[in-house]
Amino acid sequence: MDFKDDAKIDSDAIDSSAGGPGRGGGGKIALGGGAGIVVLILALLFGINPGDILGTDDGSQAAPTSTSSSTCRTGADADRDPNCRWAAYATSINQYWGEQLSGYTKARTKPFSNSISTACGSATAEGGPFYCSGDKLVYLDTSFLSQLLNQLGTETSTAAEAYVIAHEYGHHAQDLLGTMAKAHAAGNQTGPHSPSVRLELQADCYAGAYLKWAADNPDDLIENVTSADITKIVNAAKAVGDDHIQKQSSGQVNQDAWTHGSSKMRVYWTQKGFNAASLKSCDTFATNNLGD
Repeated sequence: MDFKDDAKIDSDAIDSSAGGPGRGGGGKIALGGGAGIVVLILALLFGINPGDILGTDDGSQAAPTSTSSSTCRTGADADRDPNCRWAAYATSINQYWGEQLSGYTKARTKPFSNSISTACGSATAEGGPFYCSGDKLVYLDTSFLSQLLNQLGTETSTAAEAYVIAHEYGHHAQDLLGTMAKAHAAGNQTGPHSPSVRLELQADCYAGAYLKWAADNPDDLIENVTSADITKIVNAAKAVGDDHIQKQSSGQVNQDAWTHGSSKMRVYWTQKGFNAASLKSCDTFATNNLGD
């Protein structure tokens, strides 16, 4: 997967402002494709909602980041400076959703280091990338994401990163559509067919649909999405399955504790999105076939 040299990167795609005091309670954090293994192990072993872990407010502040949107103007900059790829992903994904949803308002990506205070409360790098509905930002510790993917047993690549970030922007779309609020209204239910799992699988499907669009769209910033890239994306989806993470943490699988879906389910919905004719195929709330 490459970036077109002359394609423009949105200078407003990255939020480079300093992190402020937590405003806990402003919204729930929707854990996504890169949910941190440390947080998930705690959740799976003790029945804790990962969103509640990330939503606590201890007043921590964002550490400075090395990403500057002012130096990321084109795809050539993303090839030259790896930090620019985050703005490139955000630009491309916002373009996709701008074509899919009438009245779409873009989300921005906010890189941070170690810990940060958000409108959803305080979070640390170990929580992995996440979307906060309270401030419409996708948060990620850029260095920890690579570590996380490796820790979960898949290789780091632009394709895997794009899948993870697209999943988080899928949560933003769910937020705008009201799907997230409906799922959260059901409470902290867990299990393979719970609203939480359906929400995550739909975000996987949205990520797959975006990646197909990026592969086919000659005007997009991203190009040359190859079969090898698809394999890396599928491997990333497998790595973040609840059953895979449970096996790594305890050696056992407990379906009743699932919050994101099994590896098989996540691969199924990512591929379903990639092959979908429309986003209607991503309605995980209207089917009992979740690919399990």
